[in-house]
Amino acid sequence: MTDIQRNLPVDEQLALLKRGVVDLVSEDDLRRKLTQAQAEGRPLRVKLGADPTRPDLHLGHAVILRKMRQFQDLGHKVIMLIGDFTAMIGDPSGKSKTRPPLTLEETRANAGSYLEQCKLILRDDPEVLEIRYNGEWLEPMGYADVIRLASRYTVARILERDDFTKRLNSGTPIQMHELLYPLTQGYDSVALVADVELGGTDQLFNNLVGRALQRDYAQEPQVVMTLPLLVGLDGTEKMSKSLDNYIGLTDEAHRMFAKLMKVPDPLLNNYFTLLTDLSAERVAELLAGHPVAAHRELAREVVASLHPGADLEAAEERFKSVAKGGIPENIPTVPIPATERNAEGRYSLARLVVLAGLEPSNGAARKLIGNRGLKLNGETVAEAQASIELPEGGAVIQKGKDRFARVIAET
Repeated sequence: MTDIQRNLPVDEQLALLKRGVVDLVSEDDLRRKLTQAQAEGRPLRVKLGADPTRPDLHLGHAVILRKMRQFQDLGHKVIMLIGDFTAMIGDPSGKSKTRPPLTLEETRANAGSYLEQCKLILRDDPEVLEIRYNGEWLEPMGYADVIRLASRYTVARILERDDFTKRLNSGTPIQMHELLYPLTQGYDSVALVADVELGGTDQLFNNLVGRALQRDYAQEPQVVMTLPLLVGLDGTEKMSKSLDNYIGLTDEAHRMFAKLMKVPDPLLNNYFTLLTDLSAERVAELLAGHPVAAHRELAREVVASLHPGADLEAAEERFKSVAKGGIPENIPTVPIPATERNAEGRYSLARLVVLAGLEPSNGAARKLIGNRGLKLNGETVAEAQASIELPEGGAVIQKGKDRFARVIAET
């Protein structure tokens, strides 16, 4: 961290922090907090709460993590709050039915992977990063504490949440513990004395509850900033692993590059704004030019930020080769034990897919083949029970557009 970054004029800090933001409650409060922090030489405490319901992150998560990194680069302390306790409740935000709760052990196991991936974007420096778990203060709370907390908010205000209203009107059950979730998340801000809370647009209500509770606990209310949910590669839904329209934070550089080259044209401006530091002028220039050049710039910017040592030229060449129907040169080679041969000296293709790490089970591999999602030496195979001989140089199997493996028989 340089003194220049710490002492940027407040208007410049504000302009940087507002980029890509949807809701800002309020801009005046943020300007005042930034001005006061700079005058006093102290960092703001910037909170992001996350329930680690899944161990893997994608570029949709990177949008908020990048905003946290901007706060870090301005000298402020970001707090990664792992909702190990609230994940057991299950956040009902945007859900049309009750979400199944997790155990404390499951949430903490997911949290380890979650934090490691966050550090691909965040600075892992205790001066600007604090990691906390809300089980620290929520688990010791007794029944009387919960009653006192519940007394600070009305049912009418809780039911103002759009998803609760829809469920109530449709006759879909709302469990009592779900009504407590916004209060529980809001109390985290009180426990941490947060100056700012970040979240997706689906978290606006919960974060505003935190702002209200802080005022009720005689704290200065936090600023609430929300960022848009990144649309997935299908162009219709938010990025999600369950929808298979995602780009993982830990995807290999060449896979990330290839996926970014397929971002729908109408989403390019959104991806540039939320995932890169390019100026608005440069983005406008790229969008006015050829879409392929814009995609290439997007892919190079994002991949370089998450894979600093990546060979971008090689990633681009690989993409071009695959796009033309070719097979890349640098694909993994997987030796197949002789014990996998049947009496006729042949190998189950589904089993080869599993051994190559392209699918987790024989059943999944057979389904992939039956759906015409697998190629053998460039040719689509549709027979789920197919078996093949492995020539001396092996064979190349391909899943989808860019998952390759060369399988060779062990001698």
